[in-house]
Amino acid sequence: MVNDSQGSFLNRISIRRNQVVSMDGNHEQELEDIELFQKHVADRLADLLPPPAAAATADTTHEPFGGEAILSIAWYRKLLDAFLCCDAEFKAVLLMGRDNSQFGKPPLDRLILELLDRAVKSLDICNAITHGVDLLRHWQKLAQIAVAALEQRPIGEGQVRRAKKALSTLLSSIAVDDKEQNHHGKSTERSWSFGRRGNKDRNTAAPFRPLSATIAKTWSAAKQIQAMASNLNAPRGGEPTGLALPIYIQSVVMVFVMWALVAAIPSQERAGLLTHFPVPRQFPWGQSLIGLQDKIGEEWKKKEKKGTAGLLEETQKIEKLCQSLVEFAETFQYPGEAEKVEEVAGQVADLSEICQRMEEGLVPLQQQVREVFHRIVRSRGEILELTDQVGKVSAPVPY
Repeated sequence: MVNDSQGSFLNRISIRRNQVVSMDGNHEQELEDIELFQKHVADRLADLLPPPAAAATADTTHEPFGGEAILSIAWYRKLLDAFLCCDAEFKAVLLMGRDNSQFGKPPLDRLILELLDRAVKSLDICNAITHGVDLLRHWQKLAQIAVAALEQRPIGEGQVRRAKKALSTLLSSIAVDDKEQNHHGKSTERSWSFGRRGNKDRNTAAPFRPLSATIAKTWSAAKQIQAMASNLNAPRGGEPTGLALPIYIQSVVMVFVMWALVAAIPSQERAGLLTHFPVPRQFPWGQSLIGLQDKIGEEWKKKEKKGTAGLLEETQKIEKLCQSLVEFAETFQYPGEAEKVEEVAGQVADLSEICQRMEEGLVPLQQQVREVFHRIVRSRGEILELTDQVGKVSAPVPY
């Protein structure tokens, strides 16, 4: 989804790439493009933060279920939209109307290689997240079975047993440690992205096909994030080219988005997931990103100790409601206490609402993750083509 500011930004750069400008004018335009890119990134990250009043009074254990509450499905869809917009503008800044020879010189040669490596690791995370959403859809179906049983009037012992069986299966699946998680009976091996430099994406026209081969059982989402963030260093003041900055910005955005997805969606081996990575506060987008990191990091520290399967708002609420309904089922005797049955009816209504939100949001979320996957593939391919051209130009001519 391209908003007006992004469309204007991309149109301007597209026009400028066909214009002949002086070197000084080109440098000034480059600085202006980078500044505008920073502003748009800052605006999108700020838009992901909860309003100040809500942040000051929020109590996530008692607040009513909100459509775009931070860490909800709707919020993650908004996050992925922001990433796609940032990626489009980043490529415009990096590739359009540039002197390509600079990409073969330090520090850009090293920074681009690091960016390409992060892209490959991001593809692996997208694959793991796609399978994680499948698991969430399985949990949703189990919750819906319980809702259908407990909505019956009067509630009989048969309906309660059916609901208890579905809810117990759901809670057992949620409680499984990430390392042992087997996606409700399937192999722990997951989908694995392409890995080598020359391997191009062949399935961009078929987004609902499997993204590729199989992830090894030793693959770790936490280690993948750690590797992506390990060399994430802000450009020094003496960097000879301004393009080091947008590469850094897009790298930070990419790592943050993948980290946030792993924290929320069931993924293979998340033990030891980073709670934050360093981000300088002086950048226009720094404060917003640090605020988002702090919020997600605090939640992860609390939930990691309990062995729960992620921070997604809907998952947390389903887990809490299911535990209460299982307790009800274990002590139920027909016809049941009127007051307790009324209380359970309210909980069932809440569970039904969450199931509806998952029904409406999980498939589009999974589609967005796949879109991010294919966008990263295309962007990586375009940058590789550029660096290959630079390599051919700089190579000595054989005699």
